[in-house]
Amino acid sequence: MRIKRTIANILLACTAIAATGCASLPSPEAMKTATADFQLPKLPSDGEAMVYVVRPSSTGSMVRFNVFVDDQEPASEMGYTRGSQYIYFSLRPGEHKILSKAENWADTSVSVKAGDIVFIQQDPSMGIIMARNSLVKLEELPGKYQVKSLSVGTILKTTK
Repeated sequence: MRIKRTIANILLACTAIAATGCASLPSPEAMKTATADFQLPKLPSDGEAMVYVVRPSSTGSMVRFNVFVDDQEPASEMGYTRGSQYIYFSLRPGEHKILSKAENWADTSVSVKAGDIVFIQQDPSMGIIMARNSLVKLEELPGKYQVKSLSVGTILKTTK
């Protein structure tokens, strides 16, 4: 009986620890209030779109998630994030692929027009050797809220 209780307590503690790495967003009303007077650090220049890549989770914070545009070539790297960071860069209008490198490659496609602001979230998960990642597109309100809440990562270049 005592062993079962100990195992149950260990599982409960592990669940609590895992849950703290995946904080949920506040209500839409709270996000609207928090971002009402917030100006994004960089808006799109004439004829371009702006992309923000956010990594709100602190899971795997020491692992860099490198961000590339259109291919996996070193010249296409825009920057990288660690836990609780974001980066931004501008794109010419059209179809683009945003890629993120951790233990694995993740990607998502975006179609942008001049003046668009796109938010993409990097989600870490446990890998075999280091953190893995996936990408998901965010709506404007949660994207803007994440940028306000995070610190800037390492931006290697701001235009692709």
